[in-house]
Amino acid sequence: MNTFAMNTTIKHTIRGLAIWTAAWLVSTAMAVFGPTFLWGSNTLLSAFFILINVGVGVGMVMANIRYILSVDEMLQKIQLQAMGITLGITLIAGIAYSIADITNVISQDAEISFLVILMGLTYITASAILNKKYK
Repeated sequence: MNTFAMNTTIKHTIRGLAIWTAAWLVSTAMAVFGPTFLWGSNTLLSAFFILINVGVGVGMVMANIRYILSVDEMLQKIQLQAMGITLGITLIAGIAYSIADITNVISQDAEISFLVILMGLTYITASAILNKKYK
């Protein structure tokens, strides 16, 4: 495959990933804030938007797979390592955080949002370090 065709394919998969990620973000916002601001305590609508959110999330994962398969082996290696580091750190930190909540070492309830923030920061940091290491 020539460089132009490869760059076009990568740009196409990045665009698709961005669209799916934005759709997932919107569906998450609808599922979380819809009951408060739009439909009240309608459990059926809430369940519907949660299912939509899961479906769009699966689409986002598939778009991510398409992106990873469209890049060269070095970028695939960087992505795999960054994701592995992120999985390990968030798994260890998440379990420790949950145990701290269960055993009342921390005064507040463990919230998933903190784990999501840790995951994002870990992935960004690992990706930046690995990109610098391999480039």
